[in-house]
Amino acid sequence: MNAQETSLTLKEAFKGKFLIGTAMNAYQIMGKDTAATNIIKKQFNAIVAENCMKSERIHPREDKFDFSLADKFVQFGTDNNLVVTGHTLIWHSQAPDWFFVDDAGKMVSKETLIARMKNHIQTIVTRYKGKIKGWDVVNEAINDDGTYRSSKFYQIIGEDYIKLAFQFAREADPDAELYYNDYSMSIPAKRNGVVAMVKKLQKQGITIDAIGMQSHLGLDNPDIKDFEASLEAFSSLECKVMITEMDISILPFPDKNAGAEVTKSFEYKQQMDPYRESVPDSVTTAFEQRYLSFFKLFEKHKKAVTRVTLWGVTDANSWKNNWPVPGRKDYPLLFSRNYAPKPIVDKIIKQTLSE
Repeated sequence: MNAQETSLTLKEAFKGKFLIGTAMNAYQIMGKDTAATNIIKKQFNAIVAENCMKSERIHPREDKFDFSLADKFVQFGTDNNLVVTGHTLIWHSQAPDWFFVDDAGKMVSKETLIARMKNHIQTIVTRYKGKIKGWDVVNEAINDDGTYRSSKFYQIIGEDYIKLAFQFAREADPDAELYYNDYSMSIPAKRNGVVAMVKKLQKQGITIDAIGMQSHLGLDNPDIKDFEASLEAFSSLECKVMITEMDISILPFPDKNAGAEVTKSFEYKQQMDPYRESVPDSVTTAFEQRYLSFFKLFEKHKKAVTRVTLWGVTDANSWKNNWPVPGRKDYPLLFSRNYAPKPIVDKIIKQTLSE
């Protein structure tokens, strides 16, 4: 490996294979964390907003949209020639209470919620038409057992809320790509549930351009063979596959069934936070091997995989420091707390160059 090769950035190394992206938080979008935005501009060619486009932020009241931060996020992408993904239009979590109730606090009718969904989706998608390549239209609609999540959208409208969300987004921007995004996608029952949902939507004339496989991984969970089985199952639906929200936690997990369920929370215990001072070499080695194994898998399926997105820039701003155990110190990303690339970055680049 010569010096010129090892000086390549991530986006240069994966050119012609798939996009390599990251999530941006509010501080980065507002320009208050220039060290992180410098990394983004140098290393990545795709971005997604971590929180500012979720409905409770962008649509806090029925008669009020707040585009201030989302506009800055999209402009940052435009200014720096980055592929922008909108995240997320319809999600049961981080949704404002008003969405589902009337002035008296009672559950709204099916017709009212559909009208609110349409206004929400089409106002946002229309605003960024031509600037956002694709949207996570529906997020986390399927349970781990393959059944539909009993969210308020599902309770009021039924499973048709998913079809309607894709229809409304397609009407607002016919040229945008539309995605379904979910976690724990390697679980066989969940895989089968998503496949059945997508097939049903396709029979109803709905096009889903890609399925996003949230990849909040641990050192030993999920099994990479199960992950690959899901990747293959989704790509067989004539959908592209996107690896979304990727991070690899090195910490013990109090409940492996939590997936990425944001409502889960466990009491802080010191034994669940073992690496506050330093990370043993053996753990670092396992962490690196895990990243390398998954990136090798993504390259194996590069005809199906169009984007790999890390869920954050540095360990300092990773959500895994506070979920599912608040206050822990985790090291799940490619850049350290002092904004330096970890050795794994160079190893990933060398691996892809040798493929």
